[in-house]
Amino acid sequence: MPDLLLLGILTGLFVASHELLSHPLRAPLVARLGEKGFAIVYSLVALASFGAAVQLWRQIPKARLWDTPASFYVPSLALMLLAFILFVGSVTAPNPAMMPGVHGEPRGVQRITRHPMMWSFVIWALVHMVMTADPRTIVLASGVATLALVGTLMQDIKKKQQNPSYATHMARTSHVPFFAILNGRQPLSALWPGLVAVLGGALLWFLFLGWGHLYLIGVRAAGWSYFQ
Repeated sequence: MPDLLLLGILTGLFVASHELLSHPLRAPLVARLGEKGFAIVYSLVALASFGAAVQLWRQIPKARLWDTPASFYVPSLALMLLAFILFVGSVTAPNPAMMPGVHGEPRGVQRITRHPMMWSFVIWALVHMVMTADPRTIVLASGVATLALVGTLMQDIKKKQQNPSYATHMARTSHVPFFAILNGRQPLSALWPGLVAVLGGALLWFLFLGWGHLYLIGVRAAGWSYFQ
């Protein structure tokens, strides 16, 4: 079996197992194993499936399907900065989409998208697919983006069923970043995600793209030379 096909299968298993455990299988497994037992199973399956995919990704030789224009470098860095800001904002403030019992007005990055963490993964995936033009990266990143997008849609459905008031949160926010601002459901001031998200995201962006990317991945982030 070609390695790229096997990578696609492993990536698909990671996505499918994650969605099954997060939604239809969650309740019966929690009833049988308890919350802690389910969390252990969930983590082991995720680590095993994604770990196997990443390990195979490392073994497949690099290739390029197209030459990425140099004009894409700065926009890609800007998008990655947005991804880091969304990620930091998602972990530094309670989010009704992620945590039960959280209510109130949308704030911070939630006013940009009600799924800031998942969209940080989607942006990461899209940037890396375009910038690397590498078949192995396209396969793996496509799985991450698919998991994030499908997972958020299913999450909205489940949250709305569990808590009808979540529909109010959905009405005030948007799934796609900035759409709630563009159609007037959020004011223009919502473009500012908050000081913690901006400073924390900028710091992580600088540290990871400036140094971490080279040491962890083995190559410098595309376009980083503009800042040197």
